[in-house]
Amino acid sequence: MLETSARLLRLLSLLQARREWTGADLAERLGVTPRTVRRDVERLRELGYPVNASPGTGGGYQLGAGAELPPLLLDDDEAVAVAVGLRTAAGNGVEGIGEASVRALAKLEQVLPARLRRRVSALNEFTVPMLRGPQRSTVDAAVLTDLAAVCRDSERLRFLYRDHEGAGTRRLVEPHRLVCSERRWYLVAWDVDRAAWRTFRADRIEPRPPHGPRFTPRTPPAEDLAAYVSQGVSQRAYAAQAVLRLHVSAEEAAQEVSPSAGVLEPVDERSCLLRTGAASLDVMLVHVLLMGFEFEVVEPPELRERIGAARDRLTRALHSTAPTAVEATVRE
Repeated sequence: MLETSARLLRLLSLLQARREWTGADLAERLGVTPRTVRRDVERLRELGYPVNASPGTGGGYQLGAGAELPPLLLDDDEAVAVAVGLRTAAGNGVEGIGEASVRALAKLEQVLPARLRRRVSALNEFTVPMLRGPQRSTVDAAVLTDLAAVCRDSERLRFLYRDHEGAGTRRLVEPHRLVCSERRWYLVAWDVDRAAWRTFRADRIEPRPPHGPRFTPRTPPAEDLAAYVSQGVSQRAYAAQAVLRLHVSAEEAAQEVSPSAGVLEPVDERSCLLRTGAASLDVMLVHVLLMGFEFEVVEPPELRERIGAARDRLTRALHSTAPTAVEATVRE
């Protein structure tokens, strides 16, 4: 006969595997008496599992839904399926669940047996996703789970950070949170050597373990870390910055303006402010025109000058009298 604790886990696994069991079926599976099954069901209830029982010859036991999510028991195939699904959600930026996917994946991979890790790695290694739209920067799922783990455990992180040209610098940080946009992952952390908050692109991080020691978490740089990162990657990182008033609602503008392209602030039902940045004002003007919204410049005044110069060039192009290729051929 199984020991009581092991038998409870086996009973819980059976209840999770099928909608309803009779007491006799459970007793047969566990190799115990129906009376023992009833006692074990009571123990599960004491642990917080809502096990419902219906009396009579056609009755049985059913695991119900409770106020909180209890621990789940997964077999090998289920564990692999969940791990692959979490990696897919984390890697493809599924809206609203990206960061939660990484946290859950970190917990799951911590307890996966080696044989299951190999199966998960094989599935990911030999699966090629077909993504629509701009290519996302790729981040190794192992790096993401490593970053999530040090954030969770408040452990200092050592890593090599590469800039856009590939040059690497060694960093020592106190990691705080991972932030996911629709295209990239970012780590918000306190840079120990620079004594300041920094935002790092996860795809440029190469962890250099061992990690540690533990630290006492600091007050974060902002309550809304998503807005903080968005402002950093869309404005502070660029030489040219501007504030524009778009003549559409913030909800409509958000369909064209990603968090990495700018920060939107509602003004009223028909307009919003866009705070954005670019390598130059000319590049910024092109991006704003491509959005397709009516707008006005709040600041800087130099952007208005660029708009005037572009208007003049376009006007001259429209009224140009230069012969077309067909006209030139006829004249010859």
